[in-house]
Amino acid sequence: MATLHGQNHLLAALPPAESARLMPHLELVAMPLGEVYYESGGRLQHVCFPTTSIVSLHYVMENGASGEIAGIGNEGMLGISLFLGGETTPGRAFVRTAGYGYKLRAQLLMDEFNRSEPLRRLLLRYTQALITQTAQTAVCNRHHTVKQQFCRWLLQTLDRTPSNELILTQELVANMIGVRREGITEEAGKLQQAGFIHYHRGHITVLDRSGLEYYACECYDVVKIEFDRLLKNSEHKQATTKTMHQVRASNYFQRDGCTP
Repeated sequence: MATLHGQNHLLAALPPAESARLMPHLELVAMPLGEVYYESGGRLQHVCFPTTSIVSLHYVMENGASGEIAGIGNEGMLGISLFLGGETTPGRAFVRTAGYGYKLRAQLLMDEFNRSEPLRRLLLRYTQALITQTAQTAVCNRHHTVKQQFCRWLLQTLDRTPSNELILTQELVANMIGVRREGITEEAGKLQQAGFIHYHRGHITVLDRSGLEYYACECYDVVKIEFDRLLKNSEHKQATTKTMHQVRASNYFQRDGCTP
């Protein structure tokens, strides 16, 4: 259980003073598969910083069709509309990879956002990176092949998980990318034949990451480089907050009768 709580890199990048003020108010919560965090037009009561979970941001069309415009994992947060001036959310957010995350009352984050310039700069840099991901996803869905999109999506998911085994179905991937399931089935078969992945009953194990990188479109690198550029100071700050994360996670598991 020691690795289940994970760590959120955006929280780890907080300056010490801001971290000290916010950490006591973070609540570690389980994020089960399929849980809806908000619907289009909903008002945010909390923001969420995923650790081992991944949340999908979706836009739903009038005819019911939908597609993923961005994924949010341990690199970021859910709820940027809170400090961008919008009182409601424009899309739908739900958990596509079960795990854990830290929940924080929206008003507490807004108070700190208005109070702290370093926190404000950090969150706005993250927002710019997320906008890059959203824009690149739109271009990718329009211009790149199913294989390229599939490899890009697998790599982005892999970056947010602690192992090379991904628990997901071909149907889920097809819904995320916005293509027919048959297309994903065909490409998954080709990648498995090439020895890049192994697929079995809702589990995809990545055997050769370099193979996926070879077939992925440039969108993967564009988004990754932008996140690294805008949030490049996060790595050396993680050590200062790691102990706080571990303490809060330990309290969570002890409360639920588990041993971290």
